[in-house]
Amino acid sequence: MGASAGWKVCDVSAKHPIISVTGSSGAGTTSIRRTFEQIFRREGVQAVFIEGDAFHRYDRGEMRLAVQKEAENGNFQFSHFGPDANLLERLEKAFRDYSETGRAESRHYVHDLTEAELYNAPPGTFTPWKTLDPHESDLLFYEGLHGAVVTDSINTAQHADLKIGVTPVINLEWIQKIHRDRQTRGYTTEAVTDTILRRMPDYVRYICPQFTETDINFQRVPTVDTSNPFAARWIPTADESMVIIRFANPHGIDFRYLLSMVHDSFMSRANSIVIPGAKLDLAMQLILTPYILKLVERHRRLI
Repeated sequence: MGASAGWKVCDVSAKHPIISVTGSSGAGTTSIRRTFEQIFRREGVQAVFIEGDAFHRYDRGEMRLAVQKEAENGNFQFSHFGPDANLLERLEKAFRDYSETGRAESRHYVHDLTEAELYNAPPGTFTPWKTLDPHESDLLFYEGLHGAVVTDSINTAQHADLKIGVTPVINLEWIQKIHRDRQTRGYTTEAVTDTILRRMPDYVRYICPQFTETDINFQRVPTVDTSNPFAARWIPTADESMVIIRFANPHGIDFRYLLSMVHDSFMSRANSIVIPGAKLDLAMQLILTPYILKLVERHRRLI
């Protein structure tokens, strides 16, 4: 019996299901994606992947110029977190098209030299748009900034069958971003700090509200001092963390089973379980596998 054996599968895109993982830069969504990939491989699930970065409005050079131009006009808050720097209409269309037909247009943002060789494109640029083949997939998997965003004109949340939020406490999120950007992108701590400050208004307006739209949130909380994230020398390890897993609708979740399988875990509220950070992968496997199998079973029955 799985942890979510009684969890009712929602009826958004029954024939072509969508899983959306949402979190800000440095939150750890890429690590969560790897766990999903493990489940997909083990269970024989054919997933197509789209990334939030593919729906940025500007490539790296263009974004640098756009930020400069906005600053010259008195706007010091222009960021990738907000709608003006993204093609959110096109992202919602991709979700809607896939849910209805199994087809959607996407592209890839080339992050580094390794990807540049793979995609034959310079770092910081986009590959051409292409249409996903519906015959190659059981479901669509999205990972990025806006998988559950709702504004006056955009609603990606309504098209996803399973919405996952990845949201470490903000000091930890900043530490992870600072270390990643310094080590992999060569940025200074001051440059990353400026980016964090510039993004803060959009973080409050467009990132945080998504976590009330998600079905499950994974929030990592360090158990060591992170009071000054801008001076932290190391990222707290999984063993130095706890993870709060919050279910928007706990009906059907077998918490007793989860508590027995994930040692040293406990319930903090009726809809939340707290686990050791090192047990996150195990907990995700237990929670998500039954749900994914339900989505795929329904998809294969309907096609």
